Amino acid sequence: MFCNQCEQTAKGTGCTVRGVCGKSPEVAALQDLLGQALKGLALFAHEGRKKGVVEEKVNRFTAEALFSTLTNVNFDAERFVHFINEAVKLTAEMKEEVEQAGGKTDFEAPAAKFQPASGLENMIAQGEALGQPWNSDAPEDIVSLQQTLYFGLKGVSAYAHHAYVLGREDDSVYAFLHEGLSALSNPGLSLDDWLGLVLKCGEINLKTMEMLDAANTGAFGNPVPASVPLGHKKGKCILVSGHDLHDLKKILEQTEGKDIFVYTHGEMLPAHGYPELKKHRHLYGNFGSAWQNQQKEFVNFPGPIVMTTNCIREPKEPYFANIYTREMVGWPGATHIEGDEYGEVIEKALDMPGFTEDEEKGSVMVGFAHDAVMGVAGKVIDAVKSGALKHIYLVAGCDGAKPGRNYYTEFVEKTPADTVVLTLACGKYRFYDQQLGDIGGIPRLLDMGQCNDAYSAIKVASALADAFEVDVNDLPLSLIISWYEQKAVAILLTLLYLGLKDIRLGPSLPAFISPNVLNVLVEKFNIMPIGTAEEDLAATLK
Repeated sequence: MFCNQCEQTAKGTGCTVRGVCGKSPEVAALQDLLGQALKGLALFAHEGRKKGVVEEKVNRFTAEALFSTLTNVNFDAERFVHFINEAVKLTAEMKEEVEQAGGKTDFEAPAAKFQPASGLENMIAQGEALGQPWNSDAPEDIVSLQQTLYFGLKGVSAYAHHAYVLGREDDSVYAFLHEGLSALSNPGLSLDDWLGLVLKCGEINLKTMEMLDAANTGAFGNPVPASVPLGHKKGKCILVSGHDLHDLKKILEQTEGKDIFVYTHGEMLPAHGYPELKKHRHLYGNFGSAWQNQQKEFVNFPGPIVMTTNCIREPKEPYFANIYTREMVGWPGATHIEGDEYGEVIEKALDMPGFTEDEEKGSVMVGFAHDAVMGVAGKVIDAVKSGALKHIYLVAGCDGAKPGRNYYTEFVEKTPADTVVLTLACGKYRFYDQQLGDIGGIPRLLDMGQCNDAYSAIKVASALADAFEVDVNDLPLSLIISWYEQKAVAILLTLLYLGLKDIRLGPSLPAFISPNVLNVLVEKFNIMPIGTAEEDLAATLK
């Protein structure tokens, strides 16, 4: 196997024996094989659009299937067999429709003629033989940009699927998924062509995050500041982790009046700020301090655990008996829930012991998305003009298990009292319970939400730039970003598309970025690796 799509890839170059995340070489081969199948489907879907042939089921399947290959989403080999066979079936249907519409169907690319082997073991061998969906024989810099595009597309697909679940879609997003995937079969594209596609991926991801923001706020209301307990209440309980707010809503509705407390974990913490979710009084608090401690947190939770999307680390035995997965998420040994009925989970919660006593562990604040922050924009502007607020930091991104991620805790702890820290995504678990105080009533630590809520940070930054009549890069604003998986890649591409400069990225730079491509990013955007907390604070406050 070879996989270098996440920040913690082995030796900083690529996992070749087994994924650091827990992914087996067999699953890696099937994910690569699904990528090959999706390339073929994309060729006909991209051509079909030129002739007015657009199939909603193909659009939605592409996003869902690509999402399933994200880090730690699916470790169930059998489920990839379904995705691969479905991709081939849809490809045949699209080819016929495109041909009838007078479109091109005689593609020379092998992906256009892809047929899966019969049976799981043969599919695994086929995936190992075909390898990754990009052209590994191309020049190093083109391979680097192909990988960057492919991983960025995975991030876009995740956000697009979340929005679809809430009833929001945009065909231009699906169109780019097919454009980008089909480009991987084109050997004639230049370095500039690939760079253009990579930046376009950032543009499309911005649109996708905006769409998901509208979907979330449309369904659950604009987040409002809310205090979330970190302890627990005596009684039966369910833990909900991941990202999908729709799943949490259904669980809350179906546990209403059953004396079961529902707790959030990981990227579900921001759910407590949404009015339509927080109105359920049995949505009590957040269990667990950080995703790097996930195994301990899961085994210590005395109720069932629902995983709605990917988590940082693969759950291990003996936790599977209490874990239920949703959507395309799958792990061998866990129970998969289809549809929106959670009766089995509720029965499990009633059978398990639950918490035997109350525990107080303090609280944290959430709910500072763009609507809430814009509500105090005047105070922020006045504080900057008066000198009370000297600098704003966006310390955001993914969490992970590397010791080097302690940098983000140290950085936030050492920020001066006349600065504000905006944060979002699961990286905040390194410092989310810090008591930093306030500046003139403005909390110094503002949790803006999930990873997709990078849109909120972008919207706030743009509004401040307009208010001060300067470019965003001229604001007293520094971006300190942590990354782990492919949604973070898509967000980083969005920041580059917007022209944001001086981004500090860590804990390490992506293994798939070649030296020459990195030089381009440094020259054009001054992107740089994180240093020490002291060094980076000093540099940003000059």
